Amino acid sequence: MLDVREVGKRFGEVVALDGISLSVGDGAILGFLGPNGAGKSTTMRAVMGLISIDSGSISWNGAPITHATRRRFGYMPAERGMYPKMTVRDQLVYFAKLAGLSTSDAASAATTWMERVDIAHRADDEVQALSSGNQQRVQLAIALVHDPELLILDEPFSGLDPVAVETMKTILAEQMRAGTSVLFSSHQLDLVSDISRDVVIVEAGRVVMAGDVQHLRERAGMRDVSVGFDTDTAWTPSIDGATVTQATARTAHVRVPAGTDPAVVLADANRAGRVVEFAFTPPDLSEVFLAAIGQVPA
Repeated sequence: MLDVREVGKRFGEVVALDGISLSVGDGAILGFLGPNGAGKSTTMRAVMGLISIDSGSISWNGAPITHATRRRFGYMPAERGMYPKMTVRDQLVYFAKLAGLSTSDAASAATTWMERVDIAHRADDEVQALSSGNQQRVQLAIALVHDPELLILDEPFSGLDPVAVETMKTILAEQMRAGTSVLFSSHQLDLVSDISRDVVIVEAGRVVMAGDVQHLRERAGMRDVSVGFDTDTAWTPSIDGATVTQATARTAHVRVPAGTDPAVVLADANRAGRVVEFAFTPPDLSEVFLAAIGQVPA
């Protein structure tokens, strides 16, 4: 298990991390969210030993993290860390050997992961000749080529097309089932909701919200209502605290306080016209995220 406890880091007068804590269990995936400059990449670099910390502690399975420990980690930085004039195959073999694999095992693992991320057809091309999305595939393969116990992925979905995104989601699910711990950041919150049960949201170097995604959504102070009518209908809800957020000729999207009875909302809509579609749900993760960083009301 990765355990980050009360970690602090300053760069001169700038407080980058202000007591950040998080943990990732075996076979778990944790979404690490926050606006640009919130401290996500700094935290990940600290875990990988790329920067020192001023206070707090970072441990793996209850012990301080050493160089030998980090060889069992896989890291995918937001800024690509590859050699542009090295071929894809040589790149993977090189990083696999750095992680401790023999030459033959490194070559075998490189072949496996090139096929897995669908980049084998470019094996002998220099990395600099690849598109941004294909370079991202190679970067992911580098993080996985040595079968790591912990994956640290900083914006892994950036630049990927929909097919590659689905491949990435499948790979992460497989890694979890194999017992790998995964810490990843992303601004694509719909993907975070799809693949992670738990999230940590940071702002200005501090944790402002953490927990189970579904629980955080249900804890929000509002609910989203979606209504579809069978004919053109103008519906103005007569419900305390209700706000129409979007409307078309036959649909309406309304936000109501969390304690509102769905049956009351449905009855109110039916008085305006015949309802053929109705949904009453907690806000999605993007709304929870914006509320956590103070961009929208909670």
